[in-house]
Amino acid sequence: MKEVLRWIKAQHPRLTEDARSMRVLIINGHPDPKASHLCDALADAYADGARAAGHEVARIDVRVLDFPLLRSRHEWESEPLPPSLQAAQNAIGHAQHLMVVFPLWLGDMPALFKGFLEQVMRPGFAVPKAESFKSKPLAGCTARIVVTMGMPAFFYRLYYRAHSLRLLKRNVFGLVGIKTVGDAVVGSVETLTESQRARWLARMHHWGRRLG
Repeated sequence: MKEVLRWIKAQHPRLTEDARSMRVLIINGHPDPKASHLCDALADAYADGARAAGHEVARIDVRVLDFPLLRSRHEWESEPLPPSLQAAQNAIGHAQHLMVVFPLWLGDMPALFKGFLEQVMRPGFAVPKAESFKSKPLAGCTARIVVTMGMPAFFYRLYYRAHSLRLLKRNVFGLVGIKTVGDAVVGSVETLTESQRARWLARMHHWGRRLG
């Protein structure tokens, strides 16, 4: 058994000795601080499922963080990370699995969430300082992405080709080595029935238990 665990740890260095228990970080990218939204309920259900399976769960709600937007390449490469984001960056570095949820705004992720990612995914932490695509600083971490929206999910996938979802998977997570193991699009949120909402929360709880 010890040999198996050593092999698993060598292949996935971010795993703990107890391969059954994972460090899970939930990132809620909804920017509205004044109301509870479906994103919150989905994040709660995923967290409940993960905890029920014995996983360690932490959470970041981007809307409560106070940080400036980056305005230059120099700031991104050379200026220090704002102190208000240090704990968030540490949590990402500590996590073995991420669950990210955000609403679709103007066809993309909200500006606040995008600004958060630009701040925390700094050279030396998420991307190599020397511009080399061979190095993946966050390799070994997995993720599930959930996007909510007013339009029907099939229309977003077929007509818009799930642009913001693909951008996050390929251009951000793929760049830094985070492997997306699942994604979901929750469409027509303004007209969801209670039973439809309940089914989505049940799915999230299930995915949280199995981290998929």
